[in-house]
Amino acid sequence: MKHWHLFIAFFRVGMLGYGGGPASIPLIHKEVVDKYKWMEDDEFGDILALANTLPGPIATKLAGYIGHRVMGVFGMLNAVLATIFPTIVLMIILLSTLSSIRDVGWVQGMTAAVVPVVGVMLATLTWQFFDKSRKGMGWTPAIIMVVVVFVLLSVLNIHPGIIIAILLAAAVLKKDRNEETRKEGERA
Repeated sequence: MKHWHLFIAFFRVGMLGYGGGPASIPLIHKEVVDKYKWMEDDEFGDILALANTLPGPIATKLAGYIGHRVMGVFGMLNAVLATIFPTIVLMIILLSTLSSIRDVGWVQGMTAAVVPVVGVMLATLTWQFFDKSRKGMGWTPAIIMVVVVFVLLSVLNIHPGIIIAILLAAAVLKKDRNEETRKEGERA
């Protein structure tokens, strides 16, 4: 039964993830954290951060990891196939159909109407991650972090993977320093 739930969860993501990988993230979160409770918010956030540093489509990376975590290798294959199958079929059908009617008003309206929906889904997910940061770091450090990362990404055009790698390295160094301080305190 778990294989079926895994398939259905990621099939829905594949079917409804209109707009690419970033639009799929809130859908994956809804299925994995809220509906099936295969992981907690914190773990999903950590996996998402790490997956963003790796090359390739985010939806398949998340499907692969989560599928493996839930049901091993067959779960990974199940989740990845469930994620990409609808895209492959729909891409073949829709692109061949829509290319012949792309100038029709209702088709243009349909594609334009999806953009705000995806924007709201991403904004909701962004707020959830900011709120998690605020709870862990406090208001001021969280706002400073948002501003600094925004400047690094938007103004200085630094790749997100580099920023995440730097933050991970800083966290590891901070943890090592805290352990050394604790050990010195125990010796004294």
